[in-house]
Amino acid sequence: MAFIEEIKAQAKQDIKTIVLPESEDIRTLEATKIVLNEGFANIILIGNPEEINDLAEKNNINLNGAQIINPATFEGFSRYANDLYELRKNKGMTLDQAKEILKTNNRYFATMMVKEKEADGFVSGACHPTSDTLRPALQILKAAPGTKLVSAFFVMVLPDKEFGEDGVFIFADSGLNEYPDADALSEIAISSAESFKELIGGEPRVAMLSYSTHGSAHSPLTDKVIEATKLLKEKAPDIICDGEIQLDAAIIPEVAERKAPGSPLKGHANILIFPDLDAGNIGYKLTQRFGHAEAYGPLCQGVSRAVNDLSRGCSSQDIAGVVAITAVQAQKITQ
Repeated sequence: MAFIEEIKAQAKQDIKTIVLPESEDIRTLEATKIVLNEGFANIILIGNPEEINDLAEKNNINLNGAQIINPATFEGFSRYANDLYELRKNKGMTLDQAKEILKTNNRYFATMMVKEKEADGFVSGACHPTSDTLRPALQILKAAPGTKLVSAFFVMVLPDKEFGEDGVFIFADSGLNEYPDADALSEIAISSAESFKELIGGEPRVAMLSYSTHGSAHSPLTDKVIEATKLLKEKAPDIICDGEIQLDAAIIPEVAERKAPGSPLKGHANILIFPDLDAGNIGYKLTQRFGHAEAYGPLCQGVSRAVNDLSRGCSSQDIAGVVAITAVQAQKITQ
């Protein structure tokens, strides 16, 4: 069974409610239809019901089964506004400002729904930048207990099953942290290993990527990855990892034998940790476009509740897939 079909099957075992705040985007409505038809999550759309239904009708999209909530008429609006004010008053937010942002910014309203446990997670980003999704999540939901760093990853599903975990990889950080230092890279690797076990299964095998392999080049860039690998081994000695290592030596056994003999990865890495956001973001898009891979994300790790971003280039099928992943993540959250 393909990765995303396995995720959908898992989501069906304990149905969760996911909020989609970007109801003005036709892809969101198409994704809602997919999710409801396949039955792996409940969906709440945020916005004006008349406008949403009109857009759906014009595009022949059946939204039967979706709940549509208009913040302006929502019966719990005052409670949400008061709670948001209490959360943010030390940062200078007034009650009137809390009311205004909940009326005008669907991402904040969706985040409050998750905060109040009236939804299990939310997915946004089809028509807004990553910061518009993550800002309310970090302000309202905060980081998960014990998490030092919130980061973002993609699940990449390649048609060629030769690589990774039957063609499946985690790429991180590909969506959030621009210039992670060595300690941050080690934390991203640890979180990614946990996300791998949660969503994909199997043994995480982490490659700390660089343009150098085992000292073939020397610079502050390689030193950072070497130090990150050292910290990773100290913090999580049970994780199979290697670095600094070049991509080909990380994923191709024949190249690993020549460039990295003795590497514990043996050319079978399934988690790729990129040295910065430039590399991670470019890497996932090259893999998606040239390698015809499915790309799910940016998915968030380290937030206290299930919150995920989308690429603005996503399709309705991509959104539906991220909804399924978000539902599975929500199943794992106990607080």
